[in-house]
Order: sequence, then structure tokens, then C-alpha cells
Amino acid sequence: MKLPRVIRRLFIFLVALFLLLAATVGGLWVYFHPRHHYQSGIVYSQRQGRDLTLDVVRPAHPNGIGILLLVSGGWKSHPDSFRPWIAAPLLRRGYTIFPVYHISQPQATIMEIAEDMHRAVRFVRHHARQYGVDPNRLGVTGGSAGGHLSLLLATRGAPGPAEAPDPVDHESSAVQAVAIFYPVTDLLNLGSSTENPGDGGPPKSFVKGFGPEATNLAVWKVIGRELSPIYYVTSNLPPCLIFHGDADTLVPLDQSQRFQAEAAKVGATVELVVHPGGRHGWPTMLWDIRRFADWFDRYLQPSGR
Repeated sequence: MKLPRVIRRLFIFLVALFLLLAATVGGLWVYFHPRHHYQSGIVYSQRQGRDLTLDVVRPAHPNGIGILLLVSGGWKSHPDSFRPWIAAPLLRRGYTIFPVYHISQPQATIMEIAEDMHRAVRFVRHHARQYGVDPNRLGVTGGSAGGHLSLLLATRGAPGPAEAPDPVDHESSAVQAVAIFYPVTDLLNLGSSTENPGDGGPPKSFVKGFGPEATNLAVWKVIGRELSPIYYVTSNLPPCLIFHGDADTLVPLDQSQRFQAEAAKVGATVELVVHPGGRHGWPTMLWDIRRFADWFDRYLQPSGR
């Protein structure tokens, strides 16, 4: 008994749709699971008697360039929380990824966390040849607090003291390119942020993270300025790519716009990509990381490659 033509066509359509969906899902799975070698728990420093660790994620075909990924949200960080699929576009381009972890605030102050990020860059640079990367071509990426810490490296990165007993600390903590999501750039001017206390003080939910003296407004002005990348923009700023949503109420777009304006004054390169309707995160961020890969290709790859 033959099936009516309309049912046969419907059946064929459903089979074709299923095969298309299966191919799409399979293709996405393959894309977000590139071959790599993962080494975790490498100690780059200590804080409060606790090990500070980073991971090394090497792609199947490394291009000799390293990207530090600062794993931090709300200045909180958890070792082993990185998943390689997050950085799949970078791994596919051959970048070696260094997920960096720190002690979460308020157990460590944000000032200490910033110091530890400088140490992480110095550690990677000191051991760069061991990890198969060029010490003179390091990028950094992250989102929110990770973006803020990335810009602190971009604006404040410098060689360590020559008299330091540990040779790692002699290295520079400067980075050569930045690609980040919605960073805080000016802690002293929070604007329309839901974290603005209205009295010029620190972000409401993170007061303890800035130490016991942060509630003293005179002291806070010193702390807040020291931790605000916008006040340290110079012509030596490495090229920065920032993605920011225009509906972000936690870290308003104004934070990135004003940072870009300061960079323009000194001729530094800051490209700001505004995500329409984007809040503090959006579903297609994984695809935006492909643009991060393009950015690092442009500014970290050797000329002519």
C-alpha cells in the first residue's frame, strides 16, 4: 500500500530536516572541541600560603603565540573552571591559552589580585620558550573583572624590580594586545551603574574586596584611582578590542566609551564594538571570540605571515 504523496513528502522533509540538524549539531560539537593538550595546576605564585595556579592549553598546531585568559568574574576565580570550548576559536588559530586563576575577593583584596595578574604574565614570559610561545608576543583576554584586570596589565604592565630575588619578577608584565568583554575602566566614576553608591565610594557589592579602608572616601580616592585603567592610558597602550553591550546596567557602556576617548587623545588604538541590546553578557559571545582571534592575528602575528 502506497503512502499518499503528501505524507511521503512530509516524511522526506522530516528526514532531511533531521539530517541537517544532526550535521549542524555535529559540526558545532567538532568546532568547539579542537584537539589540544591540557596541563593544569601550574603554580605561578603564592598568596596567603595558598598556591596560585594557571593552566597551559596547547592546540594541535601551535602558532607560537600565547594568550593569557584571566578567569575572573566579580573578582572571583576558581581553579579548573576553564573549559577549552570557551576558547575554541583561539585554539583553532593556533594560540596557546593560559587560563589564570586567583584567590577570590574578599579573601584577597582586588589590589592583591591585580599584583598577582602581573606575576602571572611575568611567569609565562619567563617560561615562554618552555611552553613554545614567543615572550615578546603575549595577548590577554577576559570579561568583566577579567576585562578590568586585562586593562590594568595593558596600562600598568612594566618590568619588575631588578633587585628582586626571584628572576621571574625581573620580567616585564606588559602585554602586546588585548581583546575583552565589558570591562570596568573608571572605579571613581561609576555613572549609571547599579553598583554606584551615590557618594563617590566603591561599588556597593564589592566594598570588602577593596580592603578595610575602602569606606574612608579619602583613602578610596587613592585606591580607586590606582585600580582604574583610564587614568594610565599612554601612547604605549597595546591595541585593545572591547565588546560591550549598550544595555549593560552593571558596567555601563560609558566605561568603555570614555576609555576609548582617552586612548584617542594619545593616538592609541582602542576599537569598541557595541552589542545592541547586550547586557552583562549575551548568548552569542562565543561567536564574538572569533573576532578576538582576528584581532590577535592582526596585532600578534609576525608581519607578512
